[in-house]
Amino acid sequence: MLPPETVLGFDTSAAHCAAALLLPDGSVLNRLEAMEKGQAERLLPLLEDLLADAGLHWRDLTRIGVGTGPGNFTGVRLSVAAARGLALGLNIPAIGVTRLEALAHGLPRPLLLAEDARRGEVYVQGFDLNGYEAARLMALADLPPAPHRSGSGFADGLAPAYPIAEAIARIAAARAPGAAPAPFYLRSADAAPPADPPPVILP
Repeated sequence: MLPPETVLGFDTSAAHCAAALLLPDGSVLNRLEAMEKGQAERLLPLLEDLLADAGLHWRDLTRIGVGTGPGNFTGVRLSVAAARGLALGLNIPAIGVTRLEALAHGLPRPLLLAEDARRGEVYVQGFDLNGYEAARLMALADLPPAPHRSGSGFADGLAPAYPIAEAIARIAAARAPGAAPAPFYLRSADAAPPADPPPVILP
């Protein structure tokens, strides 16, 4: 039996700041703020507010769970960097959880999870009783049939069992710490090359 944990989970892989605090008594505090921009300025104050609502301080945390994507490139990097910095400063483990496994947590198996990736594509991952297959990017029109379906890629799919940050915290609480979390991308960045030529470096 694992000792009870106080786990902070958070995610900025989509147009939101989401956070959850999993307490040793099994209760959970959730926060979700929709936002297209401003996650960098809002994330840490949101986490501090959540801790204050529970009457806790940063030093009371035993581990951190963070959403690693796939999703918004800047948002994913923001959360991962924050989690790694907090873990280092607090000397506690940070555990990465992909957006797809968080959305699938608690749903029946076998399950096909498909999240809208825009451009007519979806991020897809299959889950069964024995584990899961590798996540991949595929055309929306090519989605295979499945006994249970969930995610924004389906109009008629199952709703998530938990808010995303709570699912991240629950998975992190049960997962053995390993390597530091890293962004999980299935598509290259959308950044366009600069229109101006690079400066000439004089000898």
